[in-house]
Amino acid sequence: MRIAQIAPLTEAVPPRLYGGTERVVSYITEELVRLGHDVTLFASGDSVTSARLHAGWPTGLRFDAGLRDFQAPHTLMLETVFDQADDFDVLHFHMDYWPFALFSRQDTPIVTTLHGRLDLPELEPIFDRFHRVPLVSISDSQRLPVPRANFVRTIYHGLPPDLLTPRPAKPAYLAFLGRISPEKSPDRAIRIARRAGIPLKMAAKIDRVDEAYYRERIRPMIDGRHVELIGEIGDSEKSEFLSGAVALLTPIDWPEPFGLVMIEAMACGTPVIAFNRGSVPEVVDHGLTGFIVQDEPGAVAAVPLAAGLSRAAIRRRFEQRFTARRMAEQYVALYGALARERRPLLRVAT
Repeated sequence: MRIAQIAPLTEAVPPRLYGGTERVVSYITEELVRLGHDVTLFASGDSVTSARLHAGWPTGLRFDAGLRDFQAPHTLMLETVFDQADDFDVLHFHMDYWPFALFSRQDTPIVTTLHGRLDLPELEPIFDRFHRVPLVSISDSQRLPVPRANFVRTIYHGLPPDLLTPRPAKPAYLAFLGRISPEKSPDRAIRIARRAGIPLKMAAKIDRVDEAYYRERIRPMIDGRHVELIGEIGDSEKSEFLSGAVALLTPIDWPEPFGLVMIEAMACGTPVIAFNRGSVPEVVDHGLTGFIVQDEPGAVAAVPLAAGLSRAAIRRRFEQRFTARRMAEQYVALYGALARERRPLLRVAT
């Protein structure tokens, strides 16, 4: 099939460090190429791919210090995709609702994978208005706030099986991986580690919007000994970081749509201790790949239990459920269904 993957321009594909959406777009794109499909990736010019790359901007927008309007490059890229739409059998977007208005008025089948939270009141009218645009959710729980949206599949994220692997290490600390932000609750992770009596290592980025939160709430809790902030890390560092952890702490305080860090830990054979929010019950097999808890005392109690789990069994479960090949094959099946159902026009609601 001739497939267009359209990524946000905020980060490169894959991102240099943190960036969940762009990382997943890379995994999908590379696996589709391995499966023999003709794939064009619309992304920033510093992206690295075996597909045909069409650069929507020279670099990821986050690293363009002179850029002041992030919407302008995205608008130009979408217009380019529209001009080339007839060259493809399907257009696969990863840009939330941005493509809906323009691309629901043309012939080529489209699908949008929604990567973010949907529990914002201003979103429901969007999905009501564009109720025929095919959508993919990344967990069943992600769908709950917009029940009338046109979800055609839930497809869980996946990783290349050799990207992150277990490394020989004696687990000696708890791990926090991701962003320093209120919804990720790093303060909870720190309290859990202290109560469990195990050091905490935090491999995390700090976005500009979260700098005040970090400065006021988190930095005073970091002592450099029991709690250590090591900053952002890339894929090349994650296997060692996660393999050395007794467990990954995911004490989230929001409806996490998926949580890529959880399957990254599983790929390394590392148990996950996660709060019962959002997608967590769909991703974590309680008692096998980790423990689903309700609060901080529950997380503390789960730490010694997690240490007793079979790390080999966790890795096997990852291979059964969360590989990039499984994810790509599910998308290919969806593309075929969309192509067979191709209609002259997808009219918006009136």
